[in-house]
This record gives sequence, C-alpha cells and structure tokens, in this order.
Amino acid sequence: MFCSRCGEANAIGARFCVQCGAAMPAEFVAAPGSPSVLGLGTPAAAPVPPPQPGPAAETSGKAIASLICGLFIIIFPASVAAIILGHLALSDIRRAAGRMKGHGLAVAGLVLGYSGIFAIPFLLIVAAIAIPNLLRARMAANEASAVGSLRTINTATITYAATYGNGFAPDLKTLDGSGSADCNHAQLIDATLASGQKAGYEFTYLLNVADAGEQKLTQQASANGCTTPGASAYEVHADPITQGTTGQRSFYTDQSGIIRWNASGSATADSTPLE
Repeated sequence: MFCSRCGEANAIGARFCVQCGAAMPAEFVAAPGSPSVLGLGTPAAAPVPPPQPGPAAETSGKAIASLICGLFIIIFPASVAAIILGHLALSDIRRAAGRMKGHGLAVAGLVLGYSGIFAIPFLLIVAAIAIPNLLRARMAANEASAVGSLRTINTATITYAATYGNGFAPDLKTLDGSGSADCNHAQLIDATLASGQKAGYEFTYLLNVADAGEQKLTQQASANGCTTPGASAYEVHADPITQGTTGQRSFYTDQSGIIRWNASGSATADSTPLE
C-alpha cells in the first residue's frame, strides 16, 4: 500500500508511513498494475489519487547557530555554544523523522566547537611564550630610540651654541620650531621630541648655571634675535614613562656627549657609560 502523502510504499496493514510518518488509511489500496486492476481476479480498488508532495523540510535553526558559533573558534564561550547547539540540533533532527534538515551543519558546528576547545591550551602556551618576548622587544626598541634621541639633542645643542652664540639652548622647545629657523625656534629636533615624550620615554632638559650672573644674553645672542639666555652646561634625563613596560633603563647625558644608563632608577653623571 502507498502513502497518499508522500507516495512511499509501505507494508500492508501498516498504520503509519515509514517515510513521512503520516497515518495510513485502514482500507487496502492496490498497487498499480496488480491483477485486481487488470481485471484478473478480484475487482480493482478505486483509483489512488496521485501522491501530493509534503511540506518542504525546514533547516534547523540550532544547526545554523552551531555552525556560526563554531566559526569563532578562538573564542572559548563561542566554542562551548557551538557544541551545545550542535547536539541539540542533532537531537531535534532525529525526532523530526525527515521533516527537518541541517544534519551536516550541526556536525560541522560540533567539529569546529570541539576544535576550539582542544586548541585553547595550545593558544595559551603560545601566548605565554610570545607576549613576554614581544614586551622585551618593544622595550629594547624604545631604549634604542631614547639613546638615539639623546644623541640628536647633543648634536642640536652644539649646533645651536655655534650658530647663535647664546650658549646651549634654554630648553627643548627652543630647538624646535616652524617657519624659518631662528634663535628661539632653531628647528634642530622634531616636534615630538621637543614635547618631552617620545617612544615610551620622557625627556627632561635642564640648564646647569654656575652662578646667577652667567645666565644672561650676550651681545651676539641679542644680535641674533635671542630672547631667552642659554648656559654653558646642560643635562638631559630620559626615563621610561612606565618602567618595565615602555622601557627598563633610564639614560643621562650632558655637554660632554657621553650617554650613561641605570636599570634601577634615574641615571646621573655617575652612572655607567653606555658602550
């Protein structure tokens, strides 16, 4: 006997269709071409109407959600959600007896979810190795930049003193500037360095004045348009903004041009010279 809903052949006496689960009629429905239909034997049963297509099977929303969560494999909660939704989707599909699809999507979500769970220990190991190395590399780069900046300041102060006859520059802002270069804006260092902070380091520029009468404008400085007197000595401190993160060592330099460093605090004129 054939199901009037999906056309599937079923055993005589079956109460429900093995394909779609629809209830079978109680009376016997003869198969087309049987002796009763051809007039050979018992009279043929009434013609069976052509099978009507059943409703299209819908795709499990949980299976789709499982796959989407599984795509975010590196996010731990998403992997867990992919596993839970995948199992729920497979359970719903089995109970639907063919009226629901999405088995492949659910399986794919499960595979991705379990892959994400198993990958987490490896990701943690890689992070534990890579992050400290990246931090050390960043600090080394910042320290190298700080040393380079101190050399730039030393060169700029010597150039300033030789050009304007005002001694060493009063401050870092004097070595910076825009437009044409002059005594008050010498354009010898970049604006970032002149601000006092660059590449994770803070730069402090100080004039060393021997006596109160030393710091005054010379006749040459006045003729060159200087408005703030310089001095015959200076010192520059370069300290990490956050020690142990943006840099480890502090640096110091003065008019001698020697750069010194200290790893446990601010560097001074007595600190170890940089080789």
